[in-house]
Amino acid sequence: MKFRVVVQPDEDGVFVAECPVLPGCVSQGATRSEALANIQDAIAGYLASLEKHGEPVPPPISEEVVEVPA
Repeated sequence: MKFRVVVQPDEDGVFVAECPVLPGCVSQGATRSEALANIQDAIAGYLASLEKHGEPVPPPISEEVVEVPA
């Protein structure tokens, strides 16, 4: 499955990764790559927890990127 994640640096210089379709599924890392690896683990754990508790898995977000003239 593919999930959209948002990665942003915070004020302390660490990268915070969040998966909006999975409420509370947030991780971080010292680098962007580390944050992405950590959020993959967090998503896998989140999905395993949903399965364990018989909860449905939310469908991945479908999105498009649009360009707007500056």
